Amino acid sequence: MSPLSRRALAAAALTVLLTGCGGPADRTTDGASAAPGTPSAPAPTRTAQAARPLARSVPVALRIPAIGVDTPLLRLGLRADGTVEVPPVEAHDRAGWYGHSPTPGQTGPSVILGHVTVGEYGDGVFRHLDRLRRGDRIAARLGNGTTAAFAVTEVRTVDKADFPTEDVYGNVDRPELRLITCGGPRSGDGYRDNVIVFAALTSDSTTISAGER
Repeated sequence: MSPLSRRALAAAALTVLLTGCGGPADRTTDGASAAPGTPSAPAPTRTAQAARPLARSVPVALRIPAIGVDTPLLRLGLRADGTVEVPPVEAHDRAGWYGHSPTPGQTGPSVILGHVTVGEYGDGVFRHLDRLRRGDRIAARLGNGTTAAFAVTEVRTVDKADFPTEDVYGNVDRPELRLITCGGPRSGDGYRDNVIVFAALTSDSTTISAGER
């Protein structure tokens, strides 16, 4: 990873730690699916046979059937102060792909962020992210018309003070996906924890692409 890319990813990690996931009007989220810092499934196996990487193409939509997510994707960049943008707090909540990470299906960790709640508007697009389990499917539709299909390998709920920066943003040798939101009990204007979903590209990406467009 280049020094520029590493700085950009570090900035993203910092913002995830500080973001309130919807602002001070957020409603309290349900209890987390796992104790802080405890994975709900074994960690991804880096040496397992991986699906063939896909060509770079910016993601435009995300579907997670197990929790009813079907959202367009915004493209998130960096603010002038070097922190990452987050999706706006609005009634029609959408998730966002962090544009300094690989596109879904490229080798490396592609990062998508979303709110758990959106202030006065209620539930956020990632409200039930902590309900995902190992093997659940995630489909990212790409701008070139294909779909990158992933299977969940791990779900973690971690204290923001112990955010696993290297696990989330560090280099990996296969195409992977990270979905990030807030979780756990309220803490001031935000939430104490982050919910992080880890997923790996599957070999049935082209089949899912044909069926979901």
